[in-house]
Amino acid sequence: MVDFVNLFPAFLLVVVRVLAFLAVLPIYAHRSIPNTMKIGIALFLAYIIVFSLESPIIVIDGLYYFLIIKEVMVGIVVGLLAAILMYAIQVAGGFIDYSMGFMIANVVDPQTGAQTPLTGSYLYTFALLFLLLVNGHHLLLDGIYYSYQFVPLEQVTLPFDQENVIRYIATTFNAMFIIAFQMAFPIVGSLFLVDVGLGMVSRAVPQMNVFVVGMPLKIIVGLLLLTVFMGVFFIAVQKLFDQIIVSMRTLLQLLGGA
Repeated sequence: MVDFVNLFPAFLLVVVRVLAFLAVLPIYAHRSIPNTMKIGIALFLAYIIVFSLESPIIVIDGLYYFLIIKEVMVGIVVGLLAAILMYAIQVAGGFIDYSMGFMIANVVDPQTGAQTPLTGSYLYTFALLFLLLVNGHHLLLDGIYYSYQFVPLEQVTLPFDQENVIRYIATTFNAMFIIAFQMAFPIVGSLFLVDVGLGMVSRAVPQMNVFVVGMPLKIIVGLLLLTVFMGVFFIAVQKLFDQIIVSMRTLLQLLGGA
């Protein structure tokens, strides 16, 4: 008990970082999970992590408040990086909805409460279930645990002013849009061929109202293609999960000055 009393300042810092992670990480940040449960998970994980740190003895002084701010920044920035890459699935769904004509209808995302594309929410739900199936939520917890190897508690500042950190964050944003376009390209490209075919029909048969025929035709073709696309989608999502873990580890290395 005496040892835990000495470790209590470090324990609070670990709780702050874990809570910041859970506030933005995929699955754990879902609005359906009660905040009391998130706090309980953070306390449990912090209690385990604080005893595994090499030099967790920290004194509460004026510098301690800067350590709290640093812990919040580490958790939010790294967790937000993972969330941004996951949102590539919803961006891909937005591209598909734009081609199918579903952009006129949005649904409320249960995780953020914001309006999202219909197909994007559909694919994102399957991605979260697939993440649970392959134990991806355990890998995210491993990212929280091993973050202290790269950014220790004693580190006060974060190198956000360095060029390599800024460049890597910008590259990750760019990668998110590239992944989204690659996911949506099979369906968007096929629907573009449908538009080309409708254009040729409108030139051959001017009496046909292409705008009336085109909308239901693109929806039917898009839904049929979506059923075929799901197998390839899960392969792409698995690659996306691997990239999320690598991106989190790389960013932690950069924040730790490596």
